[in-house]
Amino acid sequence: MEQSNQSTPARFILLGLSNVPPLQFICFFVFLLGNILLITVVTMTPSLHTPMYFFLSNLSVIDITFSCTIVPKILVNTLSTDKSISFVECAIQMYIHLVLGATESILLAAMAYDRFVAICRPLHYKAIMNYRFCACLVAISWGVGFMNSLILVLPTLKLPFCRSNHINHFFCEIPPLLQIACMDIRLNEALLYISAGTIVMCLFFFILTSYIHIINTILKIHSLTESYKVFSTCASHLTVVILYYGTIMFIYLRPYSTYFKNADKIVSLLYTAVTPMLNPFIYSIRNKDFKGSINNLNKQLTIQNLLYLNHHD
Repeated sequence: MEQSNQSTPARFILLGLSNVPPLQFICFFVFLLGNILLITVVTMTPSLHTPMYFFLSNLSVIDITFSCTIVPKILVNTLSTDKSISFVECAIQMYIHLVLGATESILLAAMAYDRFVAICRPLHYKAIMNYRFCACLVAISWGVGFMNSLILVLPTLKLPFCRSNHINHFFCEIPPLLQIACMDIRLNEALLYISAGTIVMCLFFFILTSYIHIINTILKIHSLTESYKVFSTCASHLTVVILYYGTIMFIYLRPYSTYFKNADKIVSLLYTAVTPMLNPFIYSIRNKDFKGSINNLNKQLTIQNLLYLNHHD
């Protein structure tokens, strides 16, 4: 490691991971198209103006912003010999990344509650999951995300980074930055544990409790076909929860002395690029209502194009 006398380097060097850029490049364009398609179809189709798709549209916005704050810099570093990132860029990247991470965690819990009400309280679904309540949940998600990120990022930026300016990661994240700090980081670790414990673990147990009630309700359904149909409405969400919360807990809920370098970078890759790429597909592309809406929009566009061509002929 190259030593530096500066307590706060003007620039950091992102060491990255040699096999990440090609995968990130592919993921970036695939997930971008998928999420934009999802937002467009949901916006243009009144029948999809439901709580689930309202939350899902917000999740798509988060996923697009998530990777747009990380992937472009990786692509630039791939094409350039300069692998550095300025202190300000690093701070902004870290702040946005943590805002979106916390917001997505809360949105996934809100979606679990939506499934709980739909399956366990179907007669009260429209009354409970009204637009005002859903909008409040989304606003709370973003508000907590911004506050949580501020609490975590400011103490990290105040640390003196005099060991090195080399960050063994492909983007600015708190754990690898703590590795190059040259003062006691126990306060920073405590803040991370409290944040992760309060937000991630509480939400995870909330989701777990919701699914215990959901499964209990499904088991009471006598028809096997009907049980499978009801559970299939939760399968996509459950897949994302396991993938997302599993990686988040691995990164933020363990001693930071056990930083595994390449393993941690691969795990971070899962929730910064792979999960955002998969979300629109596992949630909607396989959904019959969504596919039907795409087909209807295609038919409408085809008819409009034919009318336009006939008019100009």
